[in-house]
Amino acid sequence: MVLQGIDCSGKDGTVRAVFNHCGPIGVHVTPFKAPSEEERAHDYLWRVHKAVPEKGYIGIFNRSHYEDVLVVKVRKFAPADAIERRYAEINAFEKTLSDNGTRILKFMLNISKEEQAERLKERVEDPAKRWKFNPADLDDRKLWDDYMSAYQVAINRCSTPEAPWHIIPADRNWVRNATIARIVRETLEEMNPQYPEPKDWDPKTIKIV
Repeated sequence: MVLQGIDCSGKDGTVRAVFNHCGPIGVHVTPFKAPSEEERAHDYLWRVHKAVPEKGYIGIFNRSHYEDVLVVKVRKFAPADAIERRYAEINAFEKTLSDNGTRILKFMLNISKEEQAERLKERVEDPAKRWKFNPADLDDRKLWDDYMSAYQVAINRCSTPEAPWHIIPADRNWVRNATIARIVRETLEEMNPQYPEPKDWDPKTIKIV
């Protein structure tokens, strides 16, 4: 499950609301921040492939490989021709995962600029939320139109049968959470996961006294 959205769109809140009742053993959440020195020494998909969940687990990406065609594009951290290649590379990467049994759900949390302003103000004014505020978010806010354009291109170029994008209204938390929860539930019901059977012991032979 990929969660993408501009600052304050509710990625953390979505994880809590949708997966609060899931056992922590079977769910892995990976936040993707600025790449480390080791990560920058590899191709941009290296750290993402490392975080892909193994069979039988749910993996949640808080931001993802799409940062490399969003912030990297807007901030011009890579040449334009390199970014242009990445759309096809991402599609090929996701198809490989799908072909090997990984179901991919991608959600763009679509918050309005006006609602983002309210949430940023709340982070500044509420002492309990100030830890969330990063002054650099204001620099990104100035580039709002550029980010929206980059999102539109990424979604149009990388919504495929194997990994379609879902655009989620995110100005109201309950609408966001309910919409994503419905899609996740329908997907799991379609997949019909089952508990694994014991591999090296037979329940019929176990007697506890």
